[in-house]
Amino acid sequence: MNRVSMRLYQEIGQKLRDAISRGAFKPGDKLPAERDLAAQFEVSRSVVREALILLELEQCVKIRKGSGVYVLPSPETTLSSEALSDSVSCGVFELLQARQLMESEIASFAALQANRNDIQELRKAIELEREQLSSGIIADDTDEHFHYLVAAATQNAALVAIMQESWKLRNRSGMWLNQHRDTSDFSARWEWYEDRLRIVQAIQRRDARGAKRAMWQHIENVKNKMLKLADTAAADFDGYMFTSSPLNSD
Repeated sequence: MNRVSMRLYQEIGQKLRDAISRGAFKPGDKLPAERDLAAQFEVSRSVVREALILLELEQCVKIRKGSGVYVLPSPETTLSSEALSDSVSCGVFELLQARQLMESEIASFAALQANRNDIQELRKAIELEREQLSSGIIADDTDEHFHYLVAAATQNAALVAIMQESWKLRNRSGMWLNQHRDTSDFSARWEWYEDRLRIVQAIQRRDARGAKRAMWQHIENVKNKMLKLADTAAADFDGYMFTSSPLNSD
C-alpha cells in the first residue's frame, strides 16, 4: 500500500513516528495531549486516538489510562511509511461501516428465507447469550456465532462466506481488538443482547424491513460504544467514518 492510499489516522501515525525517529520525542517522554495533537494536525481527536493505538500496537508508544502516552525505547523497530500503512488493513470504524451496510441487508434477506430450523438455532443462540450474561459470562464467540446463523438463514453460501471473511478481518485487526477489549461492561452487553433479540424476533415474523433496521441499529449501538471508548470528546466523524443517520430506504 502506498502513501496515497493511507488512511488519515495512518498518516498521523507516520508523522508522530517520524517525530520520534528524529528525536523530537525521546524514550520515556510523554506525548502532547490528544486535544493538542488534534489541533496541531488539524484533525479530530478520534483520528489522533486511532493513530496512537496504531503506534501502541507497533510498540512505539505506551498508552497509560489516566496518565498519558509515553514513547518506548525501540529505535530498531522503526517502520517505513509503507510498512506502517500495511500493518493494519482497516480501522475500527471502517470495519463497523462495512458490517452495518452488509449485515443489515443479510438480516433482511434472512427474514424472507429462514426455515424452521434456522429460527430454532437463532432462538437457541439468543437464549445461550442470555444465560451467559445472567451468569456473569461474556463470550465473544457467541456474538460471532449469532451473526453466522443470521447469514446461514439466507440459504446463500456466498453470503455466509462473505460474512465469515469480514469477521476474520475483524479478528485479525489489532486496532479492533485493542478497542474491543474495553467493551466488557455488562450494561453494553445486555443492550447488544436486546438488539439481537429484536433481530431474531423480526426474522421469526418474516419482517424483512424490521430485521434490516434492527441489525442496522445493533451495529450503530456497537459503533457508538466504540466511539465513546476511543474519544468521548469527538463531535464528528472523519472522511472514512460513517454517519449516524438512520436508513432512509428499505
